[in-house]
Formats: sequence, C-alpha cells, structure tokens
Amino acid sequence: MASLPLSGKSLRPTCGAAPSRLGGARAPCYPGCMAPDAALLTCRITDTAAELRGGDGSEILPYWSFTKTVLAICALRLVAEGALHLDAPLPDKAVTLRQLLNHTSGLPDYVTLPAYRAAVAADAEPWPRDHLWAQTMAQGPLFAPGTGWAYSNLGYMLVRELIEQVTGACIGTLVRQSLATPLGLHSLALATRRADFARVHWPAARRYHPGWVYHGCLIGTAPDAARLLHAVFRGALLPPRSLRQMLVRHPLGGAIAGRPWTDCGYALGLMSGAFGAAGRAIGHSGAGPFCANAVYHFPDAPRPVTVASFGPGPSEAPAEQAAVRLARA
Repeated sequence: MASLPLSGKSLRPTCGAAPSRLGGARAPCYPGCMAPDAALLTCRITDTAAELRGGDGSEILPYWSFTKTVLAICALRLVAEGALHLDAPLPDKAVTLRQLLNHTSGLPDYVTLPAYRAAVAADAEPWPRDHLWAQTMAQGPLFAPGTGWAYSNLGYMLVRELIEQVTGACIGTLVRQSLATPLGLHSLALATRRADFARVHWPAARRYHPGWVYHGCLIGTAPDAARLLHAVFRGALLPPRSLRQMLVRHPLGGAIAGRPWTDCGYALGLMSGAFGAAGRAIGHSGAGPFCANAVYHFPDAPRPVTVASFGPGPSEAPAEQAAVRLARA
C-alpha cells in the first residue's frame, strides 16, 4: 500500500472499504479473487432514461465506500435540521464533522494495520469496535486537524456513530426510512452479517463479513446506486445550501497512473475531480475483497448523467473506466 505524504500537497484520494487505495498501489488479491477484466454490471441514468448493461438490474452488489456518500447525505440532512453542526468540535474530540467528512481530521486508517488486513484475508470474525479503535489510534494522529488530508475509514466510523447517537436509530433503519423508501430504492440495505453478503452477485464475496467495514457497508443494485446519486444532484435529498456545502472540495492533485483521473479532490463524502474528456466526475469509488465499484455523476455531459459500474476484482480502475465510457456514450 502506498504511503501518503502529510503536507496536504500532491495528495491523492483513497477509497475502498478494506483492501484498495486510489493512490496507485495495487490491492492484494485475496483467495478467490476474480479477474478484474470480467464483465461489469452498469446502469446509466439521465433525467429521461435509464440503460442497463451486463445484467438485468436485480443483482445485489456491495456498495463499499459509496456508503460514505450516503453517510454524508444523512449527516448533512441533520445539519440542515440543526441537529448537527459542520464546524463545531465534536464532544470529546478535537475534530469537526466537516473534517471527518472530507478526510482532513488527521485520524489514521485501520486498513494500514497489517493485523487487520491479515484477519480480513483469513476470513476471521470482525474485531470488537473498541479493539479496532485502540489498534488504529495506536498509530498516532497523522497531522493536526485541518492541516492536511488523509483518507480515514475510522473517521467515517465516527460519522456513523454520531448520526446514530443524534437520531437514536441505527444507520440501516435511518437509510431505509429517510432515503430508500421515499425514493423507491427497494434493494438498498445495510449488510451486517455474512448472511447478508450471501445474497451478493459475486460468488467469491458471499462469505465476507461486512462487520469489517466499521462505518457500515450498504448493498443494493446498480440501478438503485445510480438513482440515489442522481437524486442528490436533482436536489431531491438536500436543500440547496446543504448541497453546496457537500460539493466544496479539498483539491488533491492531478492524474493517477492506471486510473482515468486527470484531476483529484475530495468533498463531503464525495470524490470530486475530472475524468479527462468526460469532464467533472463527482461520486465515489470503492473496493473490498473480490469486487469494486464506481458511482459518479457527470455534470458536464450534454445531458447530465449518473453512472453506477460494478465489477469483480480488487481494483476500482475497470469500474471507473467503464463509467467514463458510459458517460460519453
């Protein structure tokens, strides 16, 4: 795994629940990994049409770090209601919600722990939350909050816990009641047990325990992932001021070898940059053992388009490249 500089300059966003980073290092291939060039499952949505490729749209897929986008939506809805504040220090923490959402908190990431990665690869049971916290924090802070950028799944665990504390509801219930049901996203669910992953389309992923993703791992279909992100940009989920806040990005640099990114940045729960001739791309990539995805909105297309692309293998690159092709179709 590539190390990240801490100066806040020339950084690259990272993504993926466990094994993958957007910084250019290839993720380890867990036992049973499938070829990354195998068939992709995609959905392309404009305001007038939806197009499926590679499947019938009913396949259940892990959303991996696209879950972060959903957590950010939930958090910003609470900010709009006055129940949370973006820039006030959290109780007992020297960080703000904004810093957690845009990865400027300085918190370390648990995927850098060799023991964590070994346990996931060995198909072990997830660690208790407090053990995970202690092991991760033993690495020490990466920088003072707000002075740099580094991707932190641990930070998004805190976001989830904050949302659950304020609402008194588990994130799965909240997502279902406030997002999935109103939008008609009937496949969307929070995976919490191996039995939930037993429904996943990719056979090699079906024994994975989603408890290893401590901020939570949503599952659902490619069309529902695309519909969810498309709804964000239609203004169906956030008031205008909240959407503007969500889109404020931390710039991170230029092209990444082997990936379609020509400009990189991270907003609030959104990877935000450009994919060459496809123009701006705003959404999230993600990867875990056995499969990866890219869910992006392309506002510069002749008709703004949202694409969700899912495929086997540990790298987000094929899914991102498919998203670019579909955006330009």
